[in-house]
Amino acid sequence: MANIYIHPSANVSAEAKIGDGTKIWINSQIREKSNIGTNCIISKDTYIDAEVKIGNNCKIQNSVSIYHGVTIGDEVFVGPNACFTNDKVPRAFDTEWKITPTFVKKGVSIGANATIVCGITLGEYCMVAAGSVVTKDVEAYSLVKGNPAKHYSYVDKMGNKIEGNPND
Repeated sequence: MANIYIHPSANVSAEAKIGDGTKIWINSQIREKSNIGTNCIISKDTYIDAEVKIGNNCKIQNSVSIYHGVTIGDEVFVGPNACFTNDKVPRAFDTEWKITPTFVKKGVSIGANATIVCGITLGEYCMVAAGSVVTKDVEAYSLVKGNPAKHYSYVDKMGNKIEGNPND
């Protein structure tokens, strides 16, 4: 592990794998057996749960929570205060609950305060508008917004609105 910066207030498990060039900022917690790629920015007050996988060149902004069962691809942006879930039927008294996996593909952008409900896939280069609640799979290059999030338009790789479906 070379050129890694971990702020003194961060709590990073010795069992976590952190890629070269990654920076972990103030008050972040990185749990055991998580795997964070190269050249990532893990901003302040973030929580990365056990066994979470984050690809290369990702930016995880302030106060994001990423729970066990989430896999994030390369070049993903997760905006401030975004949150992922991992339990379809959360009950405090259920000792036998099951993790429901979520997949975030390459190049996805998730806006501030978005909630990503477990069990879905966010397709390559899709965008989730700020404050949206995503309850279903999102098609590659789709911009979704609202509660529940619905398709609004298609975007190109850079996030510019385009006419037509680039997946055709």
